[in-house]
Amino acid sequence: MSAQKTSASRTKPVSAVGAFVGFVGFSVLAGLLVTIGVTPAIAVAGVTTTSTIGVFESLPEYIEIGDLPQRNELYAYQGGKSVHFATVYDQNRQELKFDQISDQLKNAAIDGEDKRFYEHGGVDMTSLIRAGVGSLAGGLGESGGGSTLTMQLVRNIKMNQALELPTQEERLKAYNDAVEQTIPRKLEEMKLAIGLAKKYSHKEILTGYLNIAYFGDQTYGVQAAAQHYYNKSATDLTPAEAASILAIVQSPNTRNLSDPKYYDANVARRNVILKSMYAQKHLTKAEYDQAVASSPKDYVHLTEPAQGCKASVGDGSQFFCDYAVQVVKEMSQLGATQKERDTAWRNGGYKIQTTLDIDANAQQKQVLNTYDNKAETALKLGAALDSVEVNTGRILTMAQNKDYDQALQSPPTSTSINYSVDKKYGGGIGFQVGSTYKVFTLLDWLKAGHGLNETVNGTPHNTSVWQHCGETITNPWNPKNDSAGEAGNYTVARATALSVNAAFASMAAKLDLCDIKQTAEDLGVHSGDDKTELNSYPSSILGTNNIAPLTMAAAYAGIANNGTYCAPIAIDNVTNAEGKSLGGQPKACKQVLDPTVAQTAIYAMKGTISGGTAVGAQTADGTQLFGKTGTTDDADQIWLVGSSSRVATAYWQGNTDGGKNNLRHYNNGVRGTYAGARADVWRQAQTPLNALYPAGPFTDPSSSALRGNSKAVPDVTGKSAADAKAALAASGFTYVDGGAQPGVQKAGTVTSSSPAAGSLLSSGSSVTVYTSDGSQITMPAIAGATLDTARSKLNQLGFTNVTISKSYVKGGGDKECRVAAVDPGVHAAANKDSAVTLTLYGDKDGKAPEKCK
Repeated sequence: MSAQKTSASRTKPVSAVGAFVGFVGFSVLAGLLVTIGVTPAIAVAGVTTTSTIGVFESLPEYIEIGDLPQRNELYAYQGGKSVHFATVYDQNRQELKFDQISDQLKNAAIDGEDKRFYEHGGVDMTSLIRAGVGSLAGGLGESGGGSTLTMQLVRNIKMNQALELPTQEERLKAYNDAVEQTIPRKLEEMKLAIGLAKKYSHKEILTGYLNIAYFGDQTYGVQAAAQHYYNKSATDLTPAEAASILAIVQSPNTRNLSDPKYYDANVARRNVILKSMYAQKHLTKAEYDQAVASSPKDYVHLTEPAQGCKASVGDGSQFFCDYAVQVVKEMSQLGATQKERDTAWRNGGYKIQTTLDIDANAQQKQVLNTYDNKAETALKLGAALDSVEVNTGRILTMAQNKDYDQALQSPPTSTSINYSVDKKYGGGIGFQVGSTYKVFTLLDWLKAGHGLNETVNGTPHNTSVWQHCGETITNPWNPKNDSAGEAGNYTVARATALSVNAAFASMAAKLDLCDIKQTAEDLGVHSGDDKTELNSYPSSILGTNNIAPLTMAAAYAGIANNGTYCAPIAIDNVTNAEGKSLGGQPKACKQVLDPTVAQTAIYAMKGTISGGTAVGAQTADGTQLFGKTGTTDDADQIWLVGSSSRVATAYWQGNTDGGKNNLRHYNNGVRGTYAGARADVWRQAQTPLNALYPAGPFTDPSSSALRGNSKAVPDVTGKSAADAKAALAASGFTYVDGGAQPGVQKAGTVTSSSPAAGSLLSSGSSVTVYTSDGSQITMPAIAGATLDTARSKLNQLGFTNVTISKSYVKGGGDKECRVAAVDPGVHAAANKDSAVTLTLYGDKDGKAPEKCK
């Protein structure tokens, strides 16, 4: 329940009988207070001389001023220095100490609300009796029936306690109970006020009152009120300003200074307070005259509180702010249970140092604004850039193309969804990551002892048998390659650089699909929806899981960190309201890969940028980088995730509504298509981070790591099929008969193998062997021979279709009529019925000699 809507509640006029009962009640209470000695020195405990006192003592005695809800301040980094960038609170309040509050405010509060504040012990007898008499004329009076500042503080404490209850129903009931103006409620307020007066000094009570009171327009405490209404501190206010603020207290909804329509009501009460201040000699005649003559329009400078993540400083910082607030609320520094943490955050007063680099984030936001148009109407286009510090997991940037807006109806250029994070933190369910997921097959391949120079089949083919969690399963799958021309054998290094789907299917067929999934999970990879497990179907290796960009950035950072994964961190430090440092999110790093495995994978993915699918991503500063692109089947989701040795960056763009619009077919309005700008965008996002975090080179793997446990295919050319099979078996390979092919060798003799001799294969790999059918003849070397000699030699070899070209080559002399060239060429293999054409030398001008026949 909003305090703004209820704090001005007043009891309606009572009937004559009700008024009389009220008067009698106050009379009895007055007698009671006299009996127990409510004077400047009060003693309540242990007094039980009458039944009336017994009733009084049955009420609660103590209430704590406690921690008042305050603002929470968030800080980021700019130029290496901590800077404030957001204020987040449940109640707009900044608590002040007694000496920080203007004397004018203190005087206005006491003179206007409780003249004998320093004389009584929480309850003022004179005001109480006057209020009782006044009730005969219509209720408990405007001030709630003789309420002292101490009693008002009790009421405000109970109001704030009510607003912290977990449910709306509980908050409403407790709030209404707190503001209810009845005799029993008044008795309770007085008893608790007496307890407050015993426990706290007058200074503490006055300070608490001025810090806790509600001043309308969602503003709590005098400091927030002075900032909101005057754009100045409560430390230095004029008499008119101080009195105007205190004039709000009794009726915050009708006397606040947020709208000129409330000015007259405010001035009427303000002037009563000023008159009291003058009567108590806290104002001179001149000061009083000047104050009552002033108009609120002359001193009100309404300033909207810059509250919430929507008002955070820095272009595009709002989504990170929202994420950081949610993370803080999970931190044990705020409490052992979630309820305690929520209460602590509502109470506020925290200073939160986040990991965000405001300038780098703003630069990435500008890149996205340029290349991923937030106003695109042809499709629902989203894009995000997330950068993570490699050796800590600290989140440096979290930018996206859409603007931040938590309203139920956001404009098309804005969204409430944080594309970078999981669903539990305000994201979606993540996005299909495409071939960026192939890195986990690559890593598992290397973990299993395979090497980068090993050859695998990159031609699209069907694979039916797989290993899944230690069991053999049947699941036919025949993935296509992204480019139609991709086929043949590839080294794993080249298959990675070119992102050949069929090659990775060949790799996965030699591994366990669950091991690939586990490798991903070891690097912190999980579904964007916390209720969904990563799947481990054969197709999963090509990136069918939905994963958030921040998750992928952190995983690649773990690879760059020589296999040590650090969970993402958004909070460097938390300082509580007392100024005590509570620490930040603990650095959670774990070695999950052998460093050699990580370094070998990096070596392969450096090729993606230098000569593969991410050409154009290399930054001009020469920093060593590695990366992996990802494209879904319909090119509706486009990725590039990469890293230096210091900072990893994930770039994602795609359809946010589940659409299948191909981003290769939509122009980005700058140059080229959305998908085509992928490498350019990533390069521009990474460049400023390389300057902020200069990175050294990666460690290259050893030759043995590149080779792995693979063996070279033996040369079986010229052997019989049986001998070839035996030779391959001896090397640990499986013989596959490729059949007979036209050849000049003796029928049954091996002509070639695939992979070729010298290729590196893992043990058990298949080698296809091709043999000759003996149907071809090797063309003889007959250049320079006479025509008759050439014909005779060709006829002897079995060629029956020999012709002479009508064109001659310049010759003359002894060359005339001799063979200059033959087609097919010398040493070429040709069938016996192939046409053989002889070209002869002619005369010196290249004309046909007469003697040639």
